[in-house]
Amino acid sequence: MTRRLRLRLGVATLTGSALLSGLVYAGGAAIGEKDASSVAARTGNTAPSGFDLDKTLRDLETSYNGRIGAVGIDMGTGRTVGYRAGERFPFNSMFKVFACAAVLHKARTGDPGLMDRVVRWKPAEMAGLTANSPETTEYTDTGMTPAQLCRAGITKSDGFAGNTLLKQIGGPRGLTGFFRSTGDRMSRLDRPEPTLTEWEPGEQRDTTTPAAAAQTFTRITTGKALHPRDRARLVGWLKASLTGATRIRAGLPKTWTVGDKTGTGGASNHGTANDIAIAWTPGSNAPIILSVLTNRNVDDTPHDDKVIASTATALAKALGRL
Repeated sequence: MTRRLRLRLGVATLTGSALLSGLVYAGGAAIGEKDASSVAARTGNTAPSGFDLDKTLRDLETSYNGRIGAVGIDMGTGRTVGYRAGERFPFNSMFKVFACAAVLHKARTGDPGLMDRVVRWKPAEMAGLTANSPETTEYTDTGMTPAQLCRAGITKSDGFAGNTLLKQIGGPRGLTGFFRSTGDRMSRLDRPEPTLTEWEPGEQRDTTTPAAAAQTFTRITTGKALHPRDRARLVGWLKASLTGATRIRAGLPKTWTVGDKTGTGGASNHGTANDIAIAWTPGSNAPIILSVLTNRNVDDTPHDDKVIASTATALAKALGRL
């Protein structure tokens, strides 16, 4: 079966070489193309235990009356699994972790001191965003540094923080350029908050795929896209996230260490909801990457965090971690 046909059917089993080339383990050991090819034979959607990811997620979609896109990558074994991995879903607030990565990269490579430089704004600039900007509204008089904005954008999904970070890198087009610089040809951002959450099936603007999001997320959290100190800083913000307790984190054992970034479009946008995470099992230095994006088939229907949690559990099982 060709890759094009697999994507048309809505199910994509990814190859290790497609996602792992050029990445590194959390411990720093590189995975080159030769290494990725050597694990490709172990890549697939049926775990050694016989657990069938495709069937599990098809059944979950039916009960949910929606669409699920998911990818799991085990950085320890190279095993990669996916479902609707090449289909487009809206970014929603998940874009903020990538915007922070782009700002960190700019500060490291061309604008020393950027992360600690105070950015100021006028109250009028926050029009339409105060409801989902819990931290930046408290700093209107003093301003915030990009480092503070990254923390607010990732840990609290602060909307105005996300928009202000975009301004540091040339707006949505600048973030798209960052995606391209990492080798991501699929992800794109076209609008800032709050309009980037406006999504209808078939919309191309402000979208990514589970595979592209997982690949780029892996590169910024464990790979070479960022300086090691900047990777550590970014992962620290992800671990401190306060918005994902009922999503991927809820689908994994409480003994695991998890860092994640959520995104929510709301009922008026086909109930879109996402989460992307890096997770470590106790005693392991090699994490797994989980990318889960969802939408309802019927508009004006709330999203369902339990579906994201159940998908995370299924991905971990398919990777042989549960």
